[in-house]
Amino acid sequence: MSPTRRTFLSVAALAATALGTAPAPARSADPYDTLRARWLDLALGTGYDPAAEPYASRLADLGARARALRAAMAPTAGSLWPGQPFDPPSGITQSYSRLWTMTQAVVQHGTGSTGDPELLAAVLRGLDHLADTVYHPGTTPYGNWWEWQIGSPRLLMDITAALYEVLGAARTAAACAAVDHFVPDSALADYSGTSTGANRVDLCRSVALRGVLGRDGAKLALARDALSPVFPYVTRGDGLYADGSYVQHTWVAYSGTYGQVALDGLGRLFTLLAGSDWQVTDPGRQLVLDSVEHAYAPFLHDGLVMDCVNGRAISRGYLAADEQHLMRGDHFHGQALIAAITVLAGGASAAERERWYGMVKGWAQRDTVTPLLTAPQFGVADLSRLRAVADSAVPATPEPVGHRLFPAMDRAVHRGAGFTASIAMSSDRIAAYECGNGENPRGWHTGAGMVAWWAEGTGDQYTDWYWPTVDWYRLPGTTVSTRRLADRAGGEWGAARPDVRWVGGTTDGVHAAVGQHVKGLDSTLEARKSWFCLDDAVVCLGAGISCADGVPVETIVDNRNLGEGGTRRLAQGPGWAHLEGHGGWLVPRGRLRTLREDRTGAWSDINSTSTGERATRRWQTLWLDHGTDPVDARYRYVLLPGASRAGTAARAADPHWLTVLANDTIAQAVHVPAAGLTAATFWGPGGAGRLTASAGASVLVREVGRSATLWVSEPPRTGEPLEITWDRPVRGVVGHDPSVRVLSAGRRLTLGVTPGVSCSTHRCEVALP
Repeated sequence: MSPTRRTFLSVAALAATALGTAPAPARSADPYDTLRARWLDLALGTGYDPAAEPYASRLADLGARARALRAAMAPTAGSLWPGQPFDPPSGITQSYSRLWTMTQAVVQHGTGSTGDPELLAAVLRGLDHLADTVYHPGTTPYGNWWEWQIGSPRLLMDITAALYEVLGAARTAAACAAVDHFVPDSALADYSGTSTGANRVDLCRSVALRGVLGRDGAKLALARDALSPVFPYVTRGDGLYADGSYVQHTWVAYSGTYGQVALDGLGRLFTLLAGSDWQVTDPGRQLVLDSVEHAYAPFLHDGLVMDCVNGRAISRGYLAADEQHLMRGDHFHGQALIAAITVLAGGASAAERERWYGMVKGWAQRDTVTPLLTAPQFGVADLSRLRAVADSAVPATPEPVGHRLFPAMDRAVHRGAGFTASIAMSSDRIAAYECGNGENPRGWHTGAGMVAWWAEGTGDQYTDWYWPTVDWYRLPGTTVSTRRLADRAGGEWGAARPDVRWVGGTTDGVHAAVGQHVKGLDSTLEARKSWFCLDDAVVCLGAGISCADGVPVETIVDNRNLGEGGTRRLAQGPGWAHLEGHGGWLVPRGRLRTLREDRTGAWSDINSTSTGERATRRWQTLWLDHGTDPVDARYRYVLLPGASRAGTAARAADPHWLTVLANDTIAQAVHVPAAGLTAATFWGPGGAGRLTASAGASVLVREVGRSATLWVSEPPRTGEPLEITWDRPVRGVVGHDPSVRVLSAGRRLTLGVTPGVSCSTHRCEVALP
């Protein structure tokens, strides 16, 4: 088969093959036929050889699953398949999902069921049953709104598009009427409630395809115009922020899953409508294109997307209703996001597309955990797009180095020499965690300063049964009360938000000072935590650790997943520890406690829709015990990701490498002479070393030769002016941001900063004597 031809049956050919009739006479192309064909290209793929791998085995598997579903289908008043009633949160959607699997097997070449009249008849019988019993305009929605407005109509429209000429006018009209009923025009009228962000994109996707299939230009125009509120940067609630943050459910950092849904849906709609009478012309669409590099790529690492932006999806693992038995982890979500970027590339400029292709090729080459180009979650459509990128002449882009702060969702990502790390925080703006729909009931401390990190060769650290087997009270980087918490403590859907404002930091793009005022969930715990991100290390300071819960309080230096029966050796010396194949830590002598243990769990322990199979993983935990009911306790340690044992020991023996200037409830600050770097967290007015702040602030100073640059932010976000004094002679001011005023320069430098309320970084460069 020519690689330029579509590799699925046209609806006319399907009708002739399955029903034994002559092909329908050719019709003159009209815009609706063109759009329907374009949608099928996106959904089913084009330009691949179904007899070649990896397509052949993927198509054969699709056919086998479809035939098994056909054999098991047994319609009753309350279900289409045994054990899959319509009543659970996604029973209807799951039924449509199975029918979509069967539909693809009918229309795709190479499935072993291509054009199979019995399989097609089963699909039609299933569609009719759903339309007659539950998914029709006479039904009042119950249970989960998502199933009625997003999950089911999206799949129903895909099936209707693929079987359009086989279904006939009556079935198509019934499908369109169902979408009109469950996704009325009013659902796209106001940008509020559940019709925002990724949810709005999904709603527009169903309405747009309903317009194509119902040959209704007004519906297409409605869907196109209803996308516009998604484009602008937001300053609160759901959507994309100017700093690259993506928030969904008002309070949850969600670049990885809801963000992926939004990006994928927008990419498909941009491509679908391009060049038509309904193309998206709103100039705000450029912000979506910019977001690939600004908002999403920073959270992608060697094919995975960091769990700190995956919300309650971290608990999914193996879903019980998934016939393919796919593991849903950080690589699964990351690869879905990469595939979405590839879809969006169809509507990007040539320069953007080339940059994105380079990033995709880099991720594909570095992902050795679940190789991207054969990832089991992908059908042939995504595989063909990804392999086209891999086969392009664009060179692969290496992993970048640098730091990105995302103040609007209390997240930070640091890339140093040979490692990547993320810091997940929370405040009265961003939830400590999200649970809901029976998912992630124990994510209590995931926003309490959890530090996830990857050195070379540790790409499966959070993939390999991490969440079912981890000790939820010992997440790396956190300071927690060991008081036992109830499942869903603090409330569902992001209700668990600590009453704190000081969360954030500042960065020069390479280094960073990041801080979090921590208040425990359903606890009296309070702490001040700072992370100073350097080229090859993260310096971690804690102070003001107090609690009256009557239980021990711990700071978890780290908790590494060693895999099944892992044997990596932990070595310790004066003031240091090193874990073979992972990295090292510098910890004050005699204080570090360690534990190696096997832990067993099931995904069903943390997700009601997941399977109950169990696994055991070996864990290496390192922690500092602050005792029961500590008052003003503190800690200091340094994370050295990827460091050798010898390198860790040498760093511990070097008294000049790092100076801690302050570590208390007034300030936390460090000086790194070799880097010319001074970094400070000021919890309020005070001083540390040569720096003084008039109010809560984050400050970074970098001296290079005879010049220096200061970076300042105001994480409390009061917006009130503040002053920063650097007690260091300067020859003059080279330049500064408009938000910075030079109050004095000479024997010392004093700056006035008008910070705004977004925790932006403000810069001033000076010349030194």
